[in-house]
Amino acid sequence: MRIAITGATGLIGSALRRAFHADGHSLTLLVRSQPPDNATEKLSWWDPAAGRIRKNDLEGQDVVIHLAGASIAASRWSKGRKRMIRESRRRSTILLSETLGALRQPPQLFLSASAIGYYGNRSPDEQVDESSSAGEGFLAEVCQEWEQATAAAGKAGIRVVQMRMGVVLSTEGGALARMLPLFKWGLGGRIGTGRQMMSWIALTEIPSVINHIIADSSLSGPVNLVTPYPVSNEEFTRTLGGVLHRPAFLSVGRRAVRLLFGEM
Repeated sequence: MRIAITGATGLIGSALRRAFHADGHSLTLLVRSQPPDNATEKLSWWDPAAGRIRKNDLEGQDVVIHLAGASIAASRWSKGRKRMIRESRRRSTILLSETLGALRQPPQLFLSASAIGYYGNRSPDEQVDESSSAGEGFLAEVCQEWEQATAAAGKAGIRVVQMRMGVVLSTEGGALARMLPLFKWGLGGRIGTGRQMMSWIALTEIPSVINHIIADSSLSGPVNLVTPYPVSNEEFTRTLGGVLHRPAFLSVGRRAVRLLFGEM
């Protein structure tokens, strides 16, 4: 297949590139810096903030996968940072969605990243699925706008899937890579009560899940990319400590977390 990817240099994008190359697909990467002349993959320059995109590079693509967006966990959530998180997702998705909808040869499938932050903070006893209502709070609002921004592609008859990803676990980056040093030193522990639920997915599973979505034309709309077996923060902490053969009995209080990370 011909597959175009945004955010291809990130944790998930890099994993997809490796998997797609192994399967023999032809890749076009949408990048925000001028493509070098000696690139081994086809690169297409775009500037979502300025509304610039090379439309012709998307003609005839079979699948477009949109992963780009400012990191949620890179720094404290100042007003400026929150605006960047929101606008980087909304603007880039609208630009891509409208461009795909106007193509002479549009893709069969538009896969756009989202997150289970859509559901907001819920009781640990409450189960949610793709039919559940949106939650409240900053991340829930961002995810709603993010998903709504795919509307133009759907109206043009393109199959659209919003990938609501859980906590992506990998030693290469993300939450687990940040936790590992503390846990290896025996300084790991639960956060607050430890009752908060974690719906996770291993990075190595994501290419297979996406291949399944591509192959199953009946799938459209939001799809949760998470394990069917969520765990509490306390259980996750205990398991990670056990795997590393390290104690994990410490506890970080809610006030300390708020002081260190603010609203994030």
